[in-house]
Amino acid sequence: MKFGIDRLLQEPELRRSLNGQRVALLAHPASVTENLVPSLDALAGLTDIRLSAAFGPQHGLRGDKQDNMMESEDFTDPLLEIPVYSLYGEMRRPTPAMMDSFDVLLVDLQDLGCRIYTFITTLRYVLEAAAQFNKRVLVLDRPNPAGRPVEGLNLRPGWESFVGAGSMPMRHGLTMGELARWFVRSLQLDVDCKVVSMKGWKPEQGPGYGWPLGERSWINPSPNAPNLWMARCYAGTVMLEGTTLSEGRGTTRPLELFGAPDLQPRKLLTEMQQLEPRWLQGCRLRECWFEPTFHKHIGKLCAGVQIHVEDGAYDHGAFHPWRLMALAFKALRRLRPDYELWRDFPYEYETNRLAIDVINGSELLRQWVDDPEAVPGDLDALTVPDEVAWRDQQEAQLLYR
Repeated sequence: MKFGIDRLLQEPELRRSLNGQRVALLAHPASVTENLVPSLDALAGLTDIRLSAAFGPQHGLRGDKQDNMMESEDFTDPLLEIPVYSLYGEMRRPTPAMMDSFDVLLVDLQDLGCRIYTFITTLRYVLEAAAQFNKRVLVLDRPNPAGRPVEGLNLRPGWESFVGAGSMPMRHGLTMGELARWFVRSLQLDVDCKVVSMKGWKPEQGPGYGWPLGERSWINPSPNAPNLWMARCYAGTVMLEGTTLSEGRGTTRPLELFGAPDLQPRKLLTEMQQLEPRWLQGCRLRECWFEPTFHKHIGKLCAGVQIHVEDGAYDHGAFHPWRLMALAFKALRRLRPDYELWRDFPYEYETNRLAIDVINGSELLRQWVDDPEAVPGDLDALTVPDEVAWRDQQEAQLLYR
C-alpha cells in the first residue's frame, strides 16, 4: 500500500500545484516514507519542491520530549537552514509570522485514532489559521491504526480543549485526511484543503485492522506509543492519565497496562467480570507487576493488569477499550469507595477542571463511576446514542470503503 507521502513523492502530477510555492511541512518522527526516510528529508531532495519552513506538534518534530506536557522550542534546521516552529510551546496556534513563512502547508502526521491525541487539535488549529490567512493545506494521509470502530461519549459543548478538538467520541474511526474534511465541514471553514489519499488501505482486514501489519514499519508517533498494541488500547488507557493509577509510563509497555502499589488486581478482575463480562471481550487480561522508572509511582512496585491485544484472542469488533477501563474504575470504586482515584493537577493547559473530565470531554464518565447506584447499562444509555450519531457523521467523511 501507499501512504500519502509516498504518493506525493512518486507521482509528479500530485506536486504540480506546488511549483513556485513556498512549502512548509508539519511532521513528527513517524513522518517517514516507505523506505523510512524522514518526510522532511525526502521532500528536500526533490528539485520541484521549495521548502521554506517546518512545524512540529507535541513532543516536537524530532520526538525528543519523552513525557507529557513538555514544551518544545523553535530552532533552525542545521542542514536545510529553514525555521522549525513548535506548535506545542509558548504558542499552540500558528502565529501570523509563522503563517507568513509559507504558501502551502503539507500535513504528514501519524494519528492513533483517539480524540485526545493532540495532533488532531493541531490539525484543527492549522486549518483555522489557513482559512484566516488564505493559505493552502495538503494533508498527506496515513492509516488510523485503531481502525474504523467508534466508541465513547461525544465531547460536550464548552469542553473543547487541547485534548478535545471537537464533538467526537474517544475512538473516532477516521484518518487524518478524513478528520480534516470533517473539521472543514463542521467548522464551516473557507479554506483550500485537499487530501492526498492512500492507496490500498484496508481498515477491516486482519491481522492489522487499520495498520498494515507486516508491510510497514511502526515508528513511534510519540515517545510512549511504541507499537500497534498500545494504539489499540489507547482510547481506554489514556483515561489513566486523569487518575492516580499508573498507565505504565516509565515501563516498556506504556498504556498497555495499569496499576498501583496498593491495587489488588485479582479482586479487581473478579469484580469487573461480575459487573459486565461483555466489556472484557476481545482481549486477554493478565495480572502483572511493574516498577515505573519515571512518572507516577516511580521506583515503587505496582500490582496491576496488562491488556493483551496481540495474539489470536484479539477480536477487533468485540474489543472496547474505553468501556474496559471505565469498568476497571467502576470496579475499583465498588471495592474501595474511598479510594483516591481522580488525580487533581493542571492537565494540558486546563487548570480549573479535573483531568479525567477534560479527557472525556464532560463530567459524565466520572459521575457514572462515582455513583454507587449506577450500573453499566446506565453508561451504555448515555454512550450508544452518541456513537450512533457519530457514525452518521463518520460515514460522510470516508475516503476508503
